[in-house]
Amino acid sequence: MKAPSLAIFNRSKEVETPPDIEAAALRSDRFRLERESDWKRLEEILKRIEKGRVRKLSDEDVLELPALYRMAASSLAVARETSLDAATLGYLESLVQRAWFQVYGPRQGIFSWLRSFLGGRLSRAIQEIWLDICIALFVMVAGTIVGWLLVARDVEWYYRLVPTQFTDTRVPGASREVLMESLKVEESAEGMSAFAAQLFTNNAGVAILAFALGFAFGIPSLMLLIFNMAVLGAMLWLFASQGLTWEFVAWLSVHGTTELFAILLSGAAGMHIGRKMAFPGQKSIMASAAEAGQRGAQVMIGVTIMMIFAALLEAFPRQLAGQEARAIIGGFMLLFWLAYFFVYGRNKTQAEP
Repeated sequence: MKAPSLAIFNRSKEVETPPDIEAAALRSDRFRLERESDWKRLEEILKRIEKGRVRKLSDEDVLELPALYRMAASSLAVARETSLDAATLGYLESLVQRAWFQVYGPRQGIFSWLRSFLGGRLSRAIQEIWLDICIALFVMVAGTIVGWLLVARDVEWYYRLVPTQFTDTRVPGASREVLMESLKVEESAEGMSAFAAQLFTNNAGVAILAFALGFAFGIPSLMLLIFNMAVLGAMLWLFASQGLTWEFVAWLSVHGTTELFAILLSGAAGMHIGRKMAFPGQKSIMASAAEAGQRGAQVMIGVTIMMIFAALLEAFPRQLAGQEARAIIGGFMLLFWLAYFFVYGRNKTQAEP
């Protein structure tokens, strides 16, 4: 009879809780009991908000929410510092995260934000940099003329301006038939999705560079716009020399009206930041640059969207459509962007408080 009782006694000693673990458990329980009512109160308010019952919250609930959030965050910091049990830590981390989102998080979901952005905020940002857009447009036109005149005076300038990937058969001295072949309509769209991705990467890189260089008072952005448009002027001269001006313009317009518009906006956004840094007005340079940077970032989101459109248009309609269809598509896209940015967007902007 003594053996079983001794075994039971030994087993009870094996499962006996060590003093340090028992003390930690008591400390965790005491910590939780002292603050649990505030946590439960915060959790109750959060559940109502998350279920869309914001209107049912009382003024007291709204006023208490930030204070309860700060108390929960403080409790979480103490819990981490004193290494409380994992269950309490997990509960507090989840509670603080939910509360932070309601107190400091965005008030709009991604779809609501996108609808607001495309419904007026993008157009407003573009309209606010109208002076920089005018300057960039003047520079781009001037760059095209400079490229034309340089090549017309000395053909060697063509090889200095035009990248090597464009000088396969499109070189000075090429016959009309050879140049027309480079503008031909493809019979299949096979492999053009990869081509579209490559074009998007290249065009987006030019736009981002034009924007990023604006910090140096906009001067590098102006130089980049001049150089890129000089390339266009050189190629325009080449096709015009063989009587293919209309064909080249139609071939280019299908995507160029979107792509060049996007590059125009990116260069203008970069110059806007540089101009605000050079002439901050009554604000400090940092404050003026921050405000211009925020506006420019919104414009660049729109530029990215336009570049996606341009890549798709360049890879598919430009390659598959005839000359008339290309010109129609290009003209339509130009009218669409102008109306969207300066007509539709203006109505939305005026409607906002």
